[in-house]
Formats: sequence, structure tokens, C-alpha cells
Amino acid sequence: MFLAPMAGVTDLAYRLLASECGADFTLTEFTAASGLSRKEKKSWLKLESHPREKTFIPQIFGGDKEEMVTTVRMLQGKADIIDINFGCPAPKVCRNNAGAALLRDPDQVVSLVRSCVEASGVPISVKMRLGTGGMPDTALEITKRLESEGVIRVCVHGRTLRQRYSGVADWESIHQIVKAVSIPVIANGDVIDAKSADSCLAATDADGLMIGRAAIGRPMIFHDIKKDLGWTMEEPPWRVDDPIIARKWCWERYLALCEEVYGTAGSKNSKRHAISFTKGLPGASSMRVSLHRAQSHEELGRMVSSYLSSLESKAMIH
Repeated sequence: MFLAPMAGVTDLAYRLLASECGADFTLTEFTAASGLSRKEKKSWLKLESHPREKTFIPQIFGGDKEEMVTTVRMLQGKADIIDINFGCPAPKVCRNNAGAALLRDPDQVVSLVRSCVEASGVPISVKMRLGTGGMPDTALEITKRLESEGVIRVCVHGRTLRQRYSGVADWESIHQIVKAVSIPVIANGDVIDAKSADSCLAATDADGLMIGRAAIGRPMIFHDIKKDLGWTMEEPPWRVDDPIIARKWCWERYLALCEEVYGTAGSKNSKRHAISFTKGLPGASSMRVSLHRAQSHEELGRMVSSYLSSLESKAMIH
């Protein structure tokens, strides 16, 4: 089970938290090779790791072969695996001929990946969508060709660039890819709980699952799926099978990990996580208005902890 790479979400502290909650692999926020190859501090901060991150997988993107190869070389000695993104549908990425936009040209994808594999002493994996949506899907052809280039694993999001995050993930198309290659294929799209995880694996026969949006503010999803599918007998670190208690434990653990890896300044993503951890809970919308008044990471942490504690107390009374 993989935590998907997500901009503004999968910072180092959140990756460590997801691992503690049952994720087997996590990936960094996707990061532009253009910034990394030019040694921009802001870009390299996204690729911080920690000795406890047992498999460090930075994800990079770009359409310029030279920048990608330079970045791959710079990551040698740091990364355990390097993942290349051909899945991002964001217009600002696709306008620069990167992310999912490259899927319209399989030759360019294969050439770029080949150069990265040749430059790397660590394994290369790839994440992609089914295609651009404006033409026949290319993921099947690309995956077959990447297998022969030495890519160790491919993750496929069952949507096209044009779909972005709308509609239903096409698990049957992922199944066709799984059948066509012998390297591991990871299925991504519409896995939100144990039932959908079981259905996705049955439909795709994939070697694993990658969870993105459903893991935002809910890192406990990895343990919940494993427990409900009988994959683990371990007790969760939050001990009590209650969603509020689980969420509060995860939030406070995230704060502790932030302090450990970033110091008292916390993560640049703290406010986004604060909103995600309280989404859908009673009175959360009015509480979130007050978050904008928080003057520091510590104050933000206290506000969310206090709110979750109040819900926990009400749950215990009932």
C-alpha cells in the first residue's frame, strides 16, 4: 500500500505518520527537475528525508531530458528509488510539456525514462495516467516499453489527463496493463476504504494500491484497510477503535513529528493539514475560520487538538 505523492500534503512529517499508520511505501511531493537541477533551496526542501524513512522515494517531473538526468544524478546516494511523474494533470505542469501531457508522445516518455535509467544507480519507477483523453490511451504501450527499459514498477491512475479527478476510475484498463507486463503494477484511483480496496484488487489484479485524496487528513486509512481485509492483526497505535480518537492521535503525532523534523516552526503545510484533519466533523467549518487567526504552528496545533479533544469528550459521554 502506497501513499500517493501529493503537492502540499506529503511532506516528510506526513510521510512518517502514514508509515506509522500502515503505509508500506510513501513518496515525496512531486518536485520539478528544473528547480532541483538549478539547486533551488525551495525545491530541495521538498525532498528532505529522515533515517526513519525506510524507503526514500523522491518523485520528480519535467519534460527536459537534460534537467531530468541532472536531477537523477544529484539524487544518487540520497534516494532508494526515484519515481518519475507522468500523471499530474495540473495545467501549469502540462503547459510546460511535463506530467500527464507527455503521455501523448510515448516515444518522448520512453526516451526520457531510458536516459534516467542509464544515469541512475538506484531503481527507477514511474507513475502515469491512462493517457491524455484527447486520443487513444497510451499507458498500455508505454508500460510495455518501459518494462524493457528496466523500470522496476509502474503505478497507473485509472483516469486520463482530461478527466483530472472527475468521473470513475477505469480499473479494467489497469487490468489490461497488469496482464500485459511482468513488472509490478500499482492501481490508483477511487480507493477510499476496505470495500473499494478489495474491489479494486479483484478488478485489476494489481500488485498493490496507491491512495491519494482519501488519505488526506485520514492517514489511518492504511491500517483500517489492512485490518478490515485481514492483512494485519496488529493493534493500531491509537489503540481504541473510534474514528475521533484515531484522528486526534494522528493529528498530535503529526505535530510531534513536525517538531522532530522541522523544529518549532513546523511544516509549511500545517494549515492545510489542520483543515483536512477536521473536515466533515461537527462544528468544523466554524472552527476552521478561527484557524486563520493562528499566529504560529504551535497555536494552530493547540487549536485543532483542543477541538478534537472536545469531540472526543462528547463521544465518551455518549
